[in-house]
Amino acid sequence: MQEENFSPQASLALIQSMIAKTRQGISDNSVHFLIWGWVTFVACIGQFILKNMLDYEQHYLVWLLVFPASIASFYLGMKQNKKREATTYVGESMQYLWMGMGIGYFVLSMILTRLGWNTTIYPFFMLLYGLGTFISGKLLEFKPLVYGGLMAWALAIGSTFFNYDYQILFGAAAILVSYIIPSYLLKIKVNKKNDTP
Repeated sequence: MQEENFSPQASLALIQSMIAKTRQGISDNSVHFLIWGWVTFVACIGQFILKNMLDYEQHYLVWLLVFPASIASFYLGMKQNKKREATTYVGESMQYLWMGMGIGYFVLSMILTRLGWNTTIYPFFMLLYGLGTFISGKLLEFKPLVYGGLMAWALAIGSTFFNYDYQILFGAAAILVSYIIPSYLLKIKVNKKNDTP
């Protein structure tokens, strides 16, 4: 069997096509980014209100929201996998990245449970938010995700100058700039491309 020789232009076109397909797939699946973005954002704000305004001792219970979010995300993921025709290399890389990020969040949550909920741990979560979105942005060549990752890292550093109570708000801001806003922008960009004749 003879190997096909691609010209640099043909190789570049193939790579661009794979990125475009992955962007479309991510846009179609942006519901996951948005579910987790909004659930995390609401949980951060909810925890801040419960702890600081209502003085509720078990303020961390607001994070139980992740259980229905996990079920919804898993269900939607299974449904979308049945519809998926093929996975690109970039798409597969994204799957592994976010699988690893999910495990990282879980491990960090277990550490938080062990050390206590008032431990200064939010900067580490923001570090992970930034890492996932920065790498995703680079893989997809989508600058809002890259900038969102950079902003999440800046917020992680900034949050270390504040106590735990206010780090929760930094976490909410990091989710807003690294997950929620870029997800909507990606959806808009892909929809515009699809509407272009």
